[in-house]
Amino acid sequence: MPTQTAAQKRAQARAEYDAFLAGCPSRQLLDRISDKWVALILAALGRDGPDHSAAPQVMRYSELSRRLAGVSQKMLTQTLRSLERDGLVTRTVTPSVPVTVTYELTDLGLSLHRLTYGIKVWAEAHMDEVHANRERYDAAADR
Repeated sequence: MPTQTAAQKRAQARAEYDAFLAGCPSRQLLDRISDKWVALILAALGRDGPDHSAAPQVMRYSELSRRLAGVSQKMLTQTLRSLERDGLVTRTVTPSVPVTVTYELTDLGLSLHRLTYGIKVWAEAHMDEVHANRERYDAAADR
């Protein structure tokens, strides 16, 4: 059996990723990126809004916290750390008084934002229909 370089081993592993298999590491990534706070952070940093075609923005922690109504400080911090660890967000600390910390999407994060933004828009556009379906289902189940 020939010896493989580290790059060859990574390439072979990539070819063998199958999220349908219980032990596949891509499941952990799918779990992370399917989190609502991840999707909303990506949307906020990706310049969500009427000028969506504009370039992604740099946001301070406090701006993100205000934009994401209902997120706790602990959850926002944990989510930003995991996104930074995965290479989706860059954290920049500027020495000032007080210290300024900003976040922005990396190229990898921007590529994911393009996907999750569509899901967010779909959810907003179809919520009335889903709500009506839930009411019909619940009414039928009560009979």
